[in-house]
Amino acid sequence: MKKILAIVLSLAFAGVLLAGCGQQEKSAEKQPDKKEITVGATARPHAEILEKVKPVLEKEGITLNIKTFNDYAQLNPALADKQIDANFFQHIPYLEDYNQKTGKNLVYIAKVHVEPMGIYSNKIKNAADLKNARTIAIPNDATNGGRALMLLEKAGVIKLKEGKGIMATKMDILEKPAGLTIRELDAAMLPRALTDVDAAVINGNYALEAKLNPVKDAVFLEDKSSPFANVLVVRPEDKDNPALQKLAEALNTPEIKKFLEEQYQGAVIPAF
Repeated sequence: MKKILAIVLSLAFAGVLLAGCGQQEKSAEKQPDKKEITVGATARPHAEILEKVKPVLEKEGITLNIKTFNDYAQLNPALADKQIDANFFQHIPYLEDYNQKTGKNLVYIAKVHVEPMGIYSNKIKNAADLKNARTIAIPNDATNGGRALMLLEKAGVIKLKEGKGIMATKMDILEKPAGLTIRELDAAMLPRALTDVDAAVINGNYALEAKLNPVKDAVFLEDKSSPFANVLVVRPEDKDNPALQKLAEALNTPEIKKFLEEQYQGAVIPAF
């Protein structure tokens, strides 16, 4: 009799355990796995845009950590060294140039926006008067320097060797006004250099950080046909990572498009 009672109690206890496991499994099904990703970005507009998608990812069970960098030259090395899971700061030609020079194979998984590069000046108010400038500062990194020279050519200030495009350097200038000096400076320093030069060609994000409105303050601005879309970049082995793919999707929603258009008033243009 005792043996029968022990068997019954054992079966009852096992049933309780199984029921508990079943409830835990159902509970686990209801609660999505928590995932955490860290994305490196420059402050404006990239970190601001990422802040807008945080709540969207939270609903998907994904925690987005945003790590802000002041020096964008550090962002690709940080990604390659696995200090961050993705970065959001650069346009496609900059990424391609970095990969070529370093032998890395970082890839982008979403095009998000274009930040029109502009020519700014505290002294010159009209594009036609840029020919009278004696010192114009441009970014000192390869792709943004070439992009700046292309913009100066489009503004009618200089003439470049044919076919150089984004890879143009000062050595590729065929014609320029007599006495004009092109100074190469760190991109982040260019807004502050406006007090020392006649004009400067400034990236959109650094213009925004310096409270310059590209649409209103630039003497000459890239148009909407610019090929320099800013992209979300990851390591090649992570391009199919579900959490990063969710982030890519969130950055390409109608809600983000509306935010870009309303928040930046043409200073940041959706690229999707």
